[in-house]
Amino acid sequence: MYEKVRAYIKENQMILPGNRILAGVSGGGDSMAMLSMLLGLSGELGFSLEAVHVHHGIRGEEADRDLSVVEKFCRDFDIPCRVHRFDVPGLAGEWKLGLEETGRIVRRQAFAEEQERSGSVGVRIALAHNKNDLAETMLHNLARGSGLRGLTGIKAVNGNVIRPVLCLERREIDHYLKEKDIPYVTDSSNLEDDYTRNRIRHHILPLMETEVNAKAVEHMAWASEMIAQADGFLAGCGAALLAEFRQADGSFLLTDEFFGKEPVLQSYAVMEALECLAGKRRDISAVHVQQILELHRKQTGRRITLPYGICAGRDYGGIRLALQKKEQEAAGEQKERMLSVPGKLDCSLGSFTAEIFPYFGQKISEKKYTKWMDYDKINRNLSVRTRKPGDYLVISGDGRRKKISRCMIDDKISREMRERIPLLICGEEVLWMVGGRMSERCKITPNTKWVLEVKYQGGNQDE
Repeated sequence: MYEKVRAYIKENQMILPGNRILAGVSGGGDSMAMLSMLLGLSGELGFSLEAVHVHHGIRGEEADRDLSVVEKFCRDFDIPCRVHRFDVPGLAGEWKLGLEETGRIVRRQAFAEEQERSGSVGVRIALAHNKNDLAETMLHNLARGSGLRGLTGIKAVNGNVIRPVLCLERREIDHYLKEKDIPYVTDSSNLEDDYTRNRIRHHILPLMETEVNAKAVEHMAWASEMIAQADGFLAGCGAALLAEFRQADGSFLLTDEFFGKEPVLQSYAVMEALECLAGKRRDISAVHVQQILELHRKQTGRRITLPYGICAGRDYGGIRLALQKKEQEAAGEQKERMLSVPGKLDCSLGSFTAEIFPYFGQKISEKKYTKWMDYDKINRNLSVRTRKPGDYLVISGDGRRKKISRCMIDDKISREMRERIPLLICGEEVLWMVGGRMSERCKITPNTKWVLEVKYQGGNQDE
């Protein structure tokens, strides 16, 4: 197995001489085997190795046991070990998110902090996914109604994230652990059938291997690679097709010309449109794509509601896809909506997504509808609305202010549009006039520690 992993790392150019590898180690068998293999390869391939363990504050004594196993192994083999502790249940309540999503956020935060400490150049994050994880993901996504993209499973290399043991099946890892007498722990929650993935792991995959084909997992991993190539090509074709039918207000009008194209390109283009309007792909499936394609064959006036407030309607011009407009807001009674950080807000003004992450000199995103701000300079709750009397924007580094109405006039924004442009607000201070200026006070500087990233998608503007 050791030689197999070494060849896989070289084949995918995962690690270069001089790289610093931050290995995510939970204490489970997969991550402990990966850490052991990376330790053996570090001298041969010329990279440095550190372990990163995240204590989520969820499983009490069991979580403390996991940490103890990781720390002892690292001490025994002189591996630097960085431990990050989070109160995930408390943060989940504060952020109004589930434990699983909150766990993902704090793990990303932990690795971001380690990258900042280590320097961003040459740093790789190693995660211990294996072929069985890939197969489970494929089956899970297939059952949920995924298209080809969901069947591509897990990538060996994704940016600076690498998965060195993705070439191994779980039984191979178990054999390596026994052969090398490597200590590891078992998360009790992984033994239960409360989660869909666990049921796939405990029942469906074993049945496939015993009753269908002993090499089912291996064959699914191979198929995943082929599917990924096909999906990438078709996604590019679908995006190019969709661009022809995008409207000035951010919606999409799919005309008869669109529905004359190849069906597979229609499906990819519709999925791209839904992802574009939602700002994410999660919870959008092939079922929603099929509903939209079937709508074209129905009478004018039919409408369907989709995830994230997306509405699809059949009119004389074709199928229109847009974010749903609430009746009260359509009547002009624009409410001020709170934007949680991190969090997502959907309203008639569009979709806003806010995230925070550490800043260690990354290139600032200059996209028109994505803004980075110095989060430490924002000390009040954020909200989204249109302009009100008293609103102002800080227009210079010395704190000079200008009324937002004056800014809009100076920027030659029409009178009609002034009442409809979304504003990201902190009290009466405008942090961002969406599509235009942002506050000079909140711009990123070399002293910035935390970044607030706000992404805007869609809306009912005419621009």
